[in-house]
Amino acid sequence: MLREYEVTIRETLQMKVKVEAESRAEAEDIVRRNWRGDEYILDAECFTGVDFTAKRTPERGREKER
Repeated sequence: MLREYEVTIRETLQMKVKVEAESRAEAEDIVRRNWRGDEYILDAECFTGVDFTAKRTPERGREKER
């Protein structure tokens, strides 16, 4: 019997950038603002991996047998 599954595809992109800052938190904030401002564009060249996770979807239209 065939069953229906929902499969999530999660691709990971990664880029390392160097910034000067007085603290780790400030460095993250600078990069976050720059990323939101489109200074860093992650594309296929930044690809580092993919995961596939499947879960069975609930069957519809069938009541549980007692």
